[in-house]
Amino acid sequence: MRVLVLDTIHGGTLIAKAYREAGCEVDAINVYQKGGESDPGKGATGTYDQVVAPVHFDSSHFRTFGGEHLTHHEAVGRLIRIMRPTPFVEVTGARGKTTTATLLATLMNGPGVLHTSRGTFRYPGGDLLWKMSVTPASVLPAAQEASRIGGWLIAEESLGVTGAGDLGILTDSGDYCVAGGTQSALATKIRALSSMRTVITAPGAADAIPGAVAVEEMIFSDGLSCSYTFSGSEVTLACPLLAVPHYKTPVMLAVAAACTLGVDPASISRAQPVEGRMTVSKVGEITVVDAANSGTNQEVATDAASYARGLVGDGMLTMVIGMEGHAVCEGFPPEEVARAVTSAKPDRVVLVPPTPDAYSTVESMLDGLGIPCITTGSLHDGREAALKTSGCGAVVLAVKTWR
Repeated sequence: MRVLVLDTIHGGTLIAKAYREAGCEVDAINVYQKGGESDPGKGATGTYDQVVAPVHFDSSHFRTFGGEHLTHHEAVGRLIRIMRPTPFVEVTGARGKTTTATLLATLMNGPGVLHTSRGTFRYPGGDLLWKMSVTPASVLPAAQEASRIGGWLIAEESLGVTGAGDLGILTDSGDYCVAGGTQSALATKIRALSSMRTVITAPGAADAIPGAVAVEEMIFSDGLSCSYTFSGSEVTLACPLLAVPHYKTPVMLAVAAACTLGVDPASISRAQPVEGRMTVSKVGEITVVDAANSGTNQEVATDAASYARGLVGDGMLTMVIGMEGHAVCEGFPPEEVARAVTSAKPDRVVLVPPTPDAYSTVESMLDGLGIPCITTGSLHDGREAALKTSGCGAVVLAVKTWR
């Protein structure tokens, strides 16, 4: 079989490798040139039995090559069935993916592999294997490792799922545009999840997916405890993590998924926050609230600042906010940064712009409000600058970054 795999930047190389290992003749094309232009035909020869491209790629570019057209997700779904681990849980959404996947992994029994934007880990020890993106292609090596050790696989995936899993999870109904503003990211995820037999969604997000169950139909939480049915018994247990902003839905999703898989979720009562997801630490007299991750946005930044205020009272608040590079699909535009800062009312701001002039309007606004502001090039540099200028009080890290 002849296969054309487009976009080696976003996982095409791994997909092409898997096809070659399956005995196929493969052309793999890097469709991006300098300046962001694309040339999907360069390097392609003749016609193909299959043409594979990511969901965010304009399909009109490759129709001339003939053959069956598959997304990267669909291709990985077919390839992974050769080495399919079980159970296999696929987690997608705009926010809460890493938190949900990590919480679920802590509940699982026996050996397994957790693949997230934080890294790929082998359980039960939680040993870091490697760090890769959460494109669908990155699920392939994680699945190989899970199959090798005879364990489960929980995989965080961007912009949808492969459909090969036993269970799909949609962590939220947040939306943004992909494919140059021509496609809805949420609609793309819903289409992929619709191919799965069992799907659990965040509250209110199940209606668009045939057969899906909203998590509130399985789990009840009052913000202090959660109640669920396991092995025919009604269980209510306290979970301190529910009091941490943005953890209620991931906790509920992890518990619901565990129950669906026949795993006792009782240990959720001892679960700890995930790095960069509202974790709290102390550096001398400074309280650091870390909410810097790929899902950070206006709402997350505002909630992190409110959380910090509750921890330190009237102490000085320094906010490190922005975005590292252009690695995250939905971005952190200046108008959202401005609204977050206006709502949080910090005493100082450290901006981390994706490009030098990206947040110039935010700087002007802060100058007008009389809020001191400096600019740094990374989350690390922003954190260090904030700690140096804050003798006490709180530092909030709200930078969108892969972490």
